[in-house]
Amino acid sequence: MSAKNTPTPHINAEPGDFAQTVLMPGDPLRAKFIAGTYLENAVLVNNVRGIQGYTGEYKGIRVSVMASGMGMPSIGIYSYELFNFFGVENIIRVGTAGAIAEDVHVRDIVIAMGACTNSNFASQYGLSGTFAPIASYGLMKTAIDKANQHGANFHVGNCLSSDTFYCDDTEATAKWAKMGVLCVEMEAAALYMNAARSGKNALGIFTVSDHIITGEITTAEERQTSFTQMMEIALETAAEVYRQV
Repeated sequence: MSAKNTPTPHINAEPGDFAQTVLMPGDPLRAKFIAGTYLENAVLVNNVRGIQGYTGEYKGIRVSVMASGMGMPSIGIYSYELFNFFGVENIIRVGTAGAIAEDVHVRDIVIAMGACTNSNFASQYGLSGTFAPIASYGLMKTAIDKANQHGANFHVGNCLSSDTFYCDDTEATAKWAKMGVLCVEMEAAALYMNAARSGKNALGIFTVSDHIITGEITTAEERQTSFTQMMEIALETAAEVYRQV
């Protein structure tokens, strides 16, 4: 895509404003927290609709962070524009998820190898079967290495990207859990599909903020500012990917 496509209706930035890797939390305040806590010389490059995007340096390596908002339609817009109009190569979603597996606990980290979904997002591609959204292997392998180095309690497997937060089917969670799905969130499948279609790379890393089975939960403030191990794993992954190029 050429520079004439920027700025976009949703990102008021210019080509080159974003680094090759963007960390993408859902919450704009979490994007601000990551930029203020970890990035040196961070510059606000987007604030359309309050979706804050920053570019700065992490250990001397250029990294960006920008919010996605909630749900697949929202991350679908932002990730598409970053991949196709702003030259971004890698997007790492750093978000929260609700555990549905018994051995996944609150504050554990989930690295999403795949993203099941109840969404109709893939219908746009006109495929004659079912597309399986998966993470980019290089990003995932690097994140696993970094999680091990951090001594994190983490799990690698399938997540569910749901279009519904309040679901009328009270048995839905149990049905996904019996298929080995670890947690529920609302964005990764669309991100993975946009990356696949764009020939780019994507990964979802989640901190478990609540457990749908046990009812254990964290506060909104904890979700915004305290899930730092996930953020550090993502930043270290971004830096390592940069060094490998």
